[in-house]
Amino acid sequence: MIPTSPNDEDFPWWLLIVVAIGAWLFWRVLSDDTYTQVLSTLSRGIMITIVVTLIAYFGACVLGLALAMAALSRSIWLRQASRLYVEVMRGIPIIVLLLYVAFVLAPALVAFWNWATGPLGWEPIRGRDFPLLWRAVIALTLAYASFLAEVFRAGLQSVDKGQIEAAEALGLNRWLRFRHIVFPQAFRTILPPLGNDFVAMVKDSSLVSVLGVTDITQLGKVTAAGNFRYFETYNVVALIYLTMTIGLSLILRRLEKRLRAKDAR
Repeated sequence: MIPTSPNDEDFPWWLLIVVAIGAWLFWRVLSDDTYTQVLSTLSRGIMITIVVTLIAYFGACVLGLALAMAALSRSIWLRQASRLYVEVMRGIPIIVLLLYVAFVLAPALVAFWNWATGPLGWEPIRGRDFPLLWRAVIALTLAYASFLAEVFRAGLQSVDKGQIEAAEALGLNRWLRFRHIVFPQAFRTILPPLGNDFVAMVKDSSLVSVLGVTDITQLGKVTAAGNFRYFETYNVVALIYLTMTIGLSLILRRLEKRLRAKDAR
């Protein structure tokens, strides 16, 4: 039986405080014309934030899992390549990586594409044909893949080797062992850090505003610069992000409790 922390049994007074403050803020937003106008403007950026977060996180999970498997590979070249990527990417601030991908890597990719497709007679593409939204998604994917790679690696290494050897003795190949034995057990271990990184990406997606992507933060900057109501505007920006992150945290916590309950049976 998995022991639970005493904090798990505490009544969530903090949640009542957050809900009370959030309800009061929402009441202010809905009852004040200035807040209502700001919310109406910022709501157009919510979908952009969600799209950037979901696509970038999915890509980071796929790339991170590939890096983790490379780090555990028998090939020294794959292990060293994975370590090189992880260490370099973790050492670069995300905002710097955003600017690098947007203004260095993306133009280089466009130039390479035009060079490679030139002999085929294809019409060359221009740099502006590569949307800033997708440049931001690529940057976030590359950045978070390095963090998720370590999460996946730790989870995969936590699986008992005896079970893997037993599955191998039963004749299961590497793919079947990974699919039916290793990953299901590793997933329960890595779910909490994966959830934390997902919530963190929701917040870090606000960095795409430096590229002019019209997410919540960018619309907040534009709105505040236009109406000079910085207090009201950034109150609404913070409220939207808090609603998204706290809601996700509660959902993930409930999922973790269900998994712990299954393990305790």
